[in-house]
Amino acid sequence: MSVLRLRASLLRRGAARLGRALRTEDCPCSGPEKGTSWTWGRMYSVNAPEQDRRRDAGQVELLEVLEARVRQLQTENVSEVTINHVEVTPLRTSNQKDLQALGLMEDGAKQDASNSAQMVHKVQTWWVEKLNQEKSDLNKRQKDLEVKLKNQDFWESQLKKREKAFVARKLKPKPSKPKPSPCTKKAKREEQTPPPKMRQVKKDLEQKSSSAINLNSFKQVPEKVVRPSRKQVFILACLECFISLDQLAQANNLLLSYFNRRLGQKHLTLPMYNSLLKAWAKKGSLHQISTLFSMMNESGLNPDLVSYAAALECMGRMDADFNLIKRCLNQMAQEGLKVENLFHHLALHQQKKMIILKAIQKVEPEFSPPLLLPSSSHNITQSPLLRDFYSKEEPVSYPKLSLPLLELQERFQQQLNLESAMTITIDSVEKKPLIKKNFHAVSLYSPAASVLRYNNLIYSAFVPSPSSVQALFNLPPHGDSLVHLVMDLGMKVYNKNLIQMNMKSFVLDELKKKYMNYLHLLAKDTQLDSCLPREHWETLESEGTSCSNFLTQEKVWPDVLLVRLGTQLIEILVQSIYMPNSLSPSQATKRFIPVLYHVYSFLSIKQIGFIKPHPSFIQLVDEAAYTTLTFDVSVMPMLCPPIPWTSPNFGAYVLHPTKLMRCLDGTVQHQQLLESCPQGQLNAVLDALTQLGNCAWKVNQPVLDLVISIFNAKGNKKLDVPPPVSEAPTPPSYELSKGASSSEKAKLRREIAQCHKTAREMYSLRMDALYKLSIAHHLRDQIFWFPHNMDFRGRAYPCPPHFNHLGSDMTRAILLFAEGKPLGPNGLDWLKIHLINLTGLKKKESLQARLAYANEILEDILDSADNPLTGRKWWMDVDEPWQALACCMEIANAIRSPDPTAYISHFPIHQDGSCNGLQHYAALGQDVIGATSVNLMPCDVPQDVYSGVAQLVEELRKRDAAEGKSIAQVLEGFINRKLVKQTVMTVVYGVTKYGGRLQIEKRLKELDDFPKEHIWEASLYLSQLVFSSLGEMFSTTREIQDWLTKSAHVISKSGSAVQWVTPLGLPIIQPYHKTQKMTIPGNLQSLCLSSCSDVNQKPNTLKQKNAFPPNFIHSLDSTHMMLTALSCHRKGLTFVSVHDCFWTHASTVDIMNEVCREQFVNLHSQPILQDLSKFLPFPLGCSEQWPHRLILFSIPPIGNLDLQKVKESTYFFS
Repeated sequence: MSVLRLRASLLRRGAARLGRALRTEDCPCSGPEKGTSWTWGRMYSVNAPEQDRRRDAGQVELLEVLEARVRQLQTENVSEVTINHVEVTPLRTSNQKDLQALGLMEDGAKQDASNSAQMVHKVQTWWVEKLNQEKSDLNKRQKDLEVKLKNQDFWESQLKKREKAFVARKLKPKPSKPKPSPCTKKAKREEQTPPPKMRQVKKDLEQKSSSAINLNSFKQVPEKVVRPSRKQVFILACLECFISLDQLAQANNLLLSYFNRRLGQKHLTLPMYNSLLKAWAKKGSLHQISTLFSMMNESGLNPDLVSYAAALECMGRMDADFNLIKRCLNQMAQEGLKVENLFHHLALHQQKKMIILKAIQKVEPEFSPPLLLPSSSHNITQSPLLRDFYSKEEPVSYPKLSLPLLELQERFQQQLNLESAMTITIDSVEKKPLIKKNFHAVSLYSPAASVLRYNNLIYSAFVPSPSSVQALFNLPPHGDSLVHLVMDLGMKVYNKNLIQMNMKSFVLDELKKKYMNYLHLLAKDTQLDSCLPREHWETLESEGTSCSNFLTQEKVWPDVLLVRLGTQLIEILVQSIYMPNSLSPSQATKRFIPVLYHVYSFLSIKQIGFIKPHPSFIQLVDEAAYTTLTFDVSVMPMLCPPIPWTSPNFGAYVLHPTKLMRCLDGTVQHQQLLESCPQGQLNAVLDALTQLGNCAWKVNQPVLDLVISIFNAKGNKKLDVPPPVSEAPTPPSYELSKGASSSEKAKLRREIAQCHKTAREMYSLRMDALYKLSIAHHLRDQIFWFPHNMDFRGRAYPCPPHFNHLGSDMTRAILLFAEGKPLGPNGLDWLKIHLINLTGLKKKESLQARLAYANEILEDILDSADNPLTGRKWWMDVDEPWQALACCMEIANAIRSPDPTAYISHFPIHQDGSCNGLQHYAALGQDVIGATSVNLMPCDVPQDVYSGVAQLVEELRKRDAAEGKSIAQVLEGFINRKLVKQTVMTVVYGVTKYGGRLQIEKRLKELDDFPKEHIWEASLYLSQLVFSSLGEMFSTTREIQDWLTKSAHVISKSGSAVQWVTPLGLPIIQPYHKTQKMTIPGNLQSLCLSSCSDVNQKPNTLKQKNAFPPNFIHSLDSTHMMLTALSCHRKGLTFVSVHDCFWTHASTVDIMNEVCREQFVNLHSQPILQDLSKFLPFPLGCSEQWPHRLILFSIPPIGNLDLQKVKESTYFFS
């Protein structure tokens, strides 16, 4: 009876725990985040699929537990035992436990470890016989599985036969039966279906055998790279962590744990072996080097330059004998590797180079590494768009900064010190009055949060970190999602690890030496000015003792590892930080309470875990009125010019790792495409981003002081200065009468939820403004720089996220060029025209009319500059009030100067594209009507496409109203430019009819006199009219858009993501794939990670086809911007951009406009659509018989637009 009760209890309570404990990192998530915990004593639940996945492993462990308990009962001779709860912890060795904690132990290894425990003696009872029978069945199933695995040899032999037959069929044409192609939607099924692995190999063979497309006529395309699996990235990251901690024995054990298992060897890659080879080489262990080379040979991996460099380094350190070194060099030669490449193709510092050279010269005494000449841009085949820019036929002189060499060198040292510290603490501009009750809070809060009591569990290295403690104090009152905090803390540790690796003395000294020499190119008091920043840095690389790429050997940590690391840190914070339950100084005895709590909230139907601070802690922070903010240095502008971009991994900040192409966490395909590009292909992109980052800035102090005064005076909604959270609406009372109806209760819940939502939004906006203003205040007397990188479409962005020129009207108004230039004869006129452009009052008028209007209201302009808060306040009633005010002040200063033409202006003037997306579509299709509507053709006054669409929509509405359509009659008098502008602007970027209806619905709700009951019907009706009107006005645009959409559809259906190459040679791939979910367990809760960019998943066809047209146009506008940036730099102009809005000094607007138009014409004079049509099928490896191939070559017919007319169009950019 006791055994039966035990069995029932175990099956009821223990199976779920055992199944959950055996879950691996690769287990998919079956739903939203789950709040289950690992801690013993709680009940768990496991869904049916999870039980199916772990049934076999769970039964093995459960049977052992039952056998042990049966033996114990028989020994003790107990007649009746009732057990309601059993907890089981399997015995493991310390190494096995460590590997399982990392998720690196195979399922088979775990089972072997459990089976290695001592087996109990069998008891001759009916129940034991039943147990034996179950175990026998399990063993039988395992044997069947082994038989199936042995059949793999059969399938491999079959594969070779099928490969020969396939190649024979490809060589023998059969007109009646088209050749099979990997792009065929439904392949002919074989009579005997091979295993999945064989099918995949066969598919790869077919792709390699399919006929290739000759692409020699246009850009070189990077070859398809082999992407490591998530498991491989995870193992490599753990190996690198062990090595960085000098725990080589643990790293070796980890590698051996996979090598010793037949199925584990497939996870081992050459970079893993190389990591250990380099570590053992540094230790001088020839035995370990020899062992690793043998393991690589047994695994079928060929050593590369890194492998042999490590071996030769070890031999040099240990002064190995002549024959051993000679055998190593001979083996290198047999592998086709050149010895001289060890010194130029690898990132080695001088000390290692000398050790390797010592070993080589023992065999070849006359050997010396040849000098490496810097790559020359003009010697590399460039696009026709770049031949003039990189031409060296005539002497070239590039502009310099307005700072002397000594000052630039001092600024570099300041930046280096900041990045070495990794965080910076600045004063907050938010001033809170200190009243009497605040002083006790201040004494508790300072210094360094001494009020908090840290448990011994906290790691000593974690607590003192300002960024980690600041993460605690920056938590909003409503808390933050656990996933966000976990990833943020994980990334902080990751970046800190990389920075510390870059701070090694030999790396840092070499970098400082190169940068100090690089500044000779930029300083105003030096002579060097005949090369680009990238070219000069490459010259310094060739002269230096080590390659700067040593800093960029970035060890990627997979998102799983980051989440696990961040989860551990969050758990430490939650479990170990306490504060007094009362802040009153009069209370004698105090009880400590946790500062952080783990709670749940619902987002739609998903349960989301939050980390929320205790209300007493929020009160403490608020009452202390703390006046400093701590930021990571990577979110701050730089105090010296950024390092020029020389590769996809090196550039921007001095120590902080920065990628050339920003992407979502876990996305690797963009970086791999960039790294596989031929040398020189990315030079134009690198030079353009470097030029944008080299623009120096300073703060407009008068405007900043005005904004801060309004910010501290509870903000101003009209001026877009957010109020403090104290101004948020108060939630209504929770009390209801006993007889309250369900509708009343629901209404109260909605009101309370709306109040909480408003408070959260106000807090977010307030903190965003606080960060911007505090950083600007900190830099008010400084000159600074914004390093740039780009997104996957090539669009450039400043790296600092909070304070930059891409920000709001308020942020742009407090930025000025650090370099000033005289206004010249036309500069003051451009200042006035720019002011009227900012007001939005004369959009349909000519430039002369705008200038005349500015002169008419000159009195209001001067009054706004002199009395911004007490005068007539004309500037407050315009579209961009803060920028308009800054421009008013600049105009006033220029007019009042002795000579306006000699006035030194730092003010940036903007020139905006006229619906730039439609401009590119019109140029692609050479559509005359469309080009005229978006100002590609010269006109006396600017053409407004939004007004044109609104007029056409009104005509269609009148026709329908005359026919008696009721909704058309309701809309009489409500159709205007503003109503249709957003939809017209975004339709070129892929907005759907559903999205267009929502946009129009929002505009209708803003109209007070429009009947609310007709909003839905009216928005649906108007969206249909807008789309049909655009189809009439831009018929060619619609045809091109449809062709791009269809092409992306057939490509993604074939199993490939859409790829293309921009006219500047930038490879682009769309990162939209099927969503992959993964559950990562934790003590607080299990986290469900979703990734839609995993290349191992199938492409998301809907996103691929809908996103391709807008992404392609974005890649063209970024190409136009980069061409303009490079040409302006060649002419000595200051140039920055906000996508399709170009900035320069007032005196150089005319030159920039000329360059902008020339580069647009040059860009669209290239056969862009034709080259795209040739390239799209290339990554697929499709044969000529692919049925969808005709779609990719069916380019829509184009018109007869004369692109040269664009050069005469005044309002193309204005």
